[in-house]
Amino acid sequence: MEDDKLSQLFYSLVYSFQMQTWMSLGKIKSPVSDKLEKDLNAAQTTIDILDMLKAKTKGNLNDDESRFIEHVVAELKLNYVEESKKETEEPKTE
Repeated sequence: MEDDKLSQLFYSLVYSFQMQTWMSLGKIKSPVSDKLEKDLNAAQTTIDILDMLKAKTKGNLNDDESRFIEHVVAELKLNYVEESKKETEEPKTE
Protein backbone atom coordinates (compact mmCIF):
# COMPACT_ATOMS: atom_id res chain seq x y z
CA MET A 1 0.00 0.00 0.00
CA GLU A 2 1.22 3.47 -0.71
CA ASP A 3 2.26 5.67 2.21
CA ASP A 4 -0.42 8.30 1.55
CA LYS A 5 -3.21 5.73 1.75
CA LEU A 6 -1.73 4.21 4.93
CA SER A 7 -1.50 7.65 6.47
CA GLN A 8 -5.14 8.40 5.67
CA LEU A 9 -6.21 5.04 7.13
CA PHE A 10 -4.23 5.81 10.30
CA TYR A 11 -5.92 9.21 10.68
CA SER A 12 -9.33 7.61 10.10
CA LEU A 13 -8.70 4.93 12.72
CA VAL A 14 -7.56 7.43 15.36
CA TYR A 15 -10.42 9.78 14.49
CA SER A 16 -12.91 6.92 14.87
CA PHE A 17 -11.64 6.11 18.37
CA GLN A 18 -11.62 9.82 19.19
CA MET A 19 -15.29 10.23 18.24
CA GLN A 20 -16.24 7.08 20.17
CA THR A 21 -14.50 8.47 23.24
CA TRP A 22 -16.23 11.86 22.90
CA MET A 23 -19.56 10.02 22.85
CA SER A 24 -18.59 7.94 25.88
CA LEU A 25 -17.61 11.11 27.73
CA GLY A 26 -21.05 12.56 27.01
CA LYS A 27 -19.56 15.40 24.97
CA ILE A 28 -21.33 14.59 21.70
CA LYS A 29 -24.64 12.88 20.98
CA SER A 30 -24.85 9.24 20.06
CA PRO A 31 -25.96 8.94 16.43
CA VAL A 32 -28.11 5.96 17.41
CA SER A 33 -30.10 7.52 20.27
CA ASP A 34 -29.54 11.20 19.43
CA LYS A 35 -28.83 11.73 23.15
CA LEU A 36 -25.80 12.47 25.29
CA GLU A 37 -24.78 9.26 26.99
CA LYS A 38 -21.90 8.97 29.45
CA ASP A 39 -19.96 5.75 30.00
CA LEU A 40 -16.62 6.51 31.62
CA ASN A 41 -15.53 2.86 31.56
CA ALA A 42 -15.97 2.75 27.78
CA ALA A 43 -14.14 6.08 27.47
CA GLN A 44 -11.23 4.73 29.50
CA THR A 45 -11.06 1.63 27.32
CA THR A 46 -10.86 3.59 24.07
CA ILE A 47 -8.26 5.93 25.56
CA ASP A 48 -6.24 2.85 26.57
CA ILE A 49 -6.55 1.49 23.02
CA LEU A 50 -5.24 4.77 21.62
CA ASP A 51 -2.36 4.72 24.13
CA MET A 52 -1.52 1.18 23.02
CA LEU A 53 -1.68 2.19 19.36
CA LYS A 54 0.61 5.14 20.08
CA ALA A 55 3.12 2.88 21.84
CA LYS A 56 3.01 0.13 19.20
CA THR A 57 3.49 2.57 16.30
CA LYS A 58 6.26 4.60 17.95
CA GLY A 59 9.05 5.13 15.47
CA ASN A 60 6.83 4.14 12.53
CA LEU A 61 4.81 7.35 12.19
CA ASN A 62 5.73 10.53 10.38
CA ASP A 63 5.88 13.77 12.38
CA ASP A 64 2.32 14.83 11.54
CA GLU A 65 0.89 11.43 12.50
CA SER A 66 2.83 11.44 15.77
CA ARG A 67 1.63 14.93 16.66
CA PHE A 68 -1.95 13.99 15.76
CA ILE A 69 -2.14 10.92 18.00
CA GLU A 70 -0.28 12.73 20.81
CA HIS A 71 -2.76 15.61 20.66
CA VAL A 72 -5.82 13.35 20.50
CA VAL A 73 -4.72 11.20 23.46
CA ALA A 74 -3.75 14.21 25.60
CA GLU A 75 -7.03 16.01 24.87
CA LEU A 76 -9.13 12.92 25.62
CA LYS A 77 -7.27 12.23 28.87
CA LEU A 78 -7.83 15.80 30.08
CA ASN A 79 -11.54 15.56 29.28
CA TYR A 80 -11.75 12.14 30.94
CA VAL A 81 -10.29 13.59 34.15
CA GLU A 82 -12.73 16.50 33.95
CA GLU A 83 -15.73 14.19 33.54
CA SER A 84 -14.49 11.84 36.28
CA LYS A 85 -14.30 14.77 38.69
CA LYS A 86 -17.86 15.74 37.80
CA GLU A 87 -19.00 12.19 38.61
CA THR A 88 -17.49 12.33 42.10
CA GLU A 89 -18.66 15.89 42.79
CA GLU A 90 -22.25 15.55 41.58
CA PRO A 91 -24.72 14.05 44.03
CA LYS A 92 -26.44 10.94 42.70
CA THR A 93 -30.13 11.38 42.00
CA GLU A 94 -32.35 8.35 42.11
